[in-house]
Amino acid sequence: MKLITETIQDVKYVTEAAEDGKKSLFIVGPYMVAEEQNRNGRVYPEKILRNAVTAYMKNYVNAGRAFGELGHPEGPTVNLDKVSHLIKDLSFNGTVCEGKAKILTNTPMGKIASSLIEEGAKLGVSSRGMGSLREFQGVNHVQEDFMLAAVDIVADPSAPGAFVNGIMEGKEWVWNNGIMQEVQISNYKKAMNNVSRKDLEQTQLKIFEHFLSKIKEL
Repeated sequence: MKLITETIQDVKYVTEAAEDGKKSLFIVGPYMVAEEQNRNGRVYPEKILRNAVTAYMKNYVNAGRAFGELGHPEGPTVNLDKVSHLIKDLSFNGTVCEGKAKILTNTPMGKIASSLIEEGAKLGVSSRGMGSLREFQGVNHVQEDFMLAAVDIVADPSAPGAFVNGIMEGKEWVWNNGIMQEVQISNYKKAMNNVSRKDLEQTQLKIFEHFLSKIKEL
């Protein structure tokens, strides 16, 4: 199974007041889309996406443990020390899965997300899941084993270094006694951290070329 992530920028922020007058900040909008080829060249069949969302609602949202992180995690599990929000609802409007996430302003990452929003930052959401892909007429179709793992808050996916998230999708993961473990260990990120800003672009190019060569070996 592969780690599969998708980013959507067309979300908005709303503030709601509870009966006690306390205000909460939410990110709402389209979180995932079925039956359309996205910019990552993938298509989620509607039935498969609906089944994944239904399972996630039952096992995570309704149980109050649908946590998400701020930033691009490198694996399928949620790191509690990086949690910034809680998914409160996922529902379909046609082939679009619309979501609602509450910013947890008492967590460190939640405070950062809240501050960014208050300062006018443009954030998006990134769904994170596990599943297989099958190519058909040049397009990767997500298969029936797809499982939604989390929905995270991210910045502009075109920002420098964001391509690392796409590279991480090339890793293979397997279940081992209920724990998701990484099969292929990558030093890409470490290599980027050890070069100067002047050499960063060239290092990124070399890393990407190495990544492409690994794909050809699969």
